Amino acid sequence: MCAVHQSRRKSRPTVARGSTRPTSRDVAQAAQVSQATVSLVLGDKWQGRVSATTAERVRQAARDLGYRPNLAARHLRLGRTRTVLLVVPALTTEFFAGVYTGAARVAAEHGFGVVLYPSPEGVGPARDPFASAQAALDGVIASSMAADALTAISGDQLPLVMLDSDPAAHPAAATVNLDIADGIHQITDHLLHLGHRHYLHLAADIPSWTFHLRARELAARLAAAPGTTLRTAPAPISIDGALTATLTALHNPHNRPTAVICDDDKLAAGAYKAARRLGLRIPDDLSVTGIDDLALAGALDPELTTVHLDAELFGERGMHALLAVLDGRTPDAQDIPVHLITRGSTAPPHTL
Repeated sequence: MCAVHQSRRKSRPTVARGSTRPTSRDVAQAAQVSQATVSLVLGDKWQGRVSATTAERVRQAARDLGYRPNLAARHLRLGRTRTVLLVVPALTTEFFAGVYTGAARVAAEHGFGVVLYPSPEGVGPARDPFASAQAALDGVIASSMAADALTAISGDQLPLVMLDSDPAAHPAAATVNLDIADGIHQITDHLLHLGHRHYLHLAADIPSWTFHLRARELAARLAAAPGTTLRTAPAPISIDGALTATLTALHNPHNRPTAVICDDDKLAAGAYKAARRLGLRIPDDLSVTGIDDLALAGALDPELTTVHLDAELFGERGMHALLAVLDGRTPDAQDIPVHLITRGSTAPPHTL
């Protein structure tokens, strides 16, 4: 073995011979601190009690030794599993992958793990994926789902944080929302400024608060604009479903809207296909907008004008809210800002 490797080996903490796994005492000895300090640092309760330099020394010693806390013992001692369930309607778009990424990142920083559960029932009742979720989890974060769908999972024992949900409609411990109302206002103001007066709302046919909110805000905004008309075409959130709904809504060439406002980028993709089948050019004959800003928005031709929703920040805020509830703190109740990305799918109506 070369001298460099020998030096490195000598500099690393070692575990007493005969030990089956490193212990918190080994970490304390290596970091030259007490076991209580190790417990504070690795339990993420060190801030205000231990210096940042000492905390990093403890974490480095734990990494060098390959120390892993005994989570089962910690659960018995603290009454926590440090595991959170994230329930989403389905993994059909990258949006929910982003929500998970954000939630998992914050969870890892605090020593928690996140189990992802795509409920096959969507907004319907979700089955408990565990023999007893209340025994296996510390809390539940649920994205875009009706609160009563989670009764089997959270019961009345687990703290529940709802994402994209009506804060007044259920007894969740906290609610985290994107500012969807402002997103609708930004879309509508953009199209009104371009000169559009006749609109089609391609609406997701899912009975959830977020889609009811979009319809309500759109109708109110246009009702305040003289000379505007609004029709609504419900559609499943799929390209084929949106294609069929849009073809039906635009079949009469003498009574066509000049702008289609879609609840989702997938719906907008279906509207694009319908426009081409009808011989309509986007945006010359028909302006189209979406909501989400998925990768799909940049793949469409022309690229889609849409509202950007920060999925990872959404997941981060959801996890921060649950951690606050678990620690007895008040979560941040401010909605997450959204912003309109203007691209090539919108222009003044050609009749001007």
